[in-house]
Amino acid sequence: MIWAVLIATGTVVATGIYLALSRDLFRCLIGLALLGNGINLVLFSSGRLNTQVPPIIKQAETTLHNAANALPQALVLTAIVISFALLCFSLVLAVRIIQLSGNDDILAIRQAEPPATDSIKPALEEEP
Repeated sequence: MIWAVLIATGTVVATGIYLALSRDLFRCLIGLALLGNGINLVLFSSGRLNTQVPPIIKQAETTLHNAANALPQALVLTAIVISFALLCFSLVLAVRIIQLSGNDDILAIRQAEPPATDSIKPALEEEP
């Protein structure tokens, strides 16, 4: 089972990196979401995957034996909620950027920034 999780995690992270480096705005956002889910899988798999014993200490014992670690599970649950909220905010922001610029190409949006003489925001530096 650990090999299946390893392959799935590697595939999700590789796909997320590939999509995050895309020029399309929505592909970039989906790539970042996949990358976050891949990191959640890595964190979740650090808490032992193949045990069925609940993390309850019996009365005569002082340590747990072959129990799943509850801390990575709690961290992943928190990370899922935070990443979902961040993805929703990013999607709304991306839709608004596309509405204002009329384009979803990241480089075209970047080139549409104000000129360097504008006091609000400097423009992208020209490549030689």
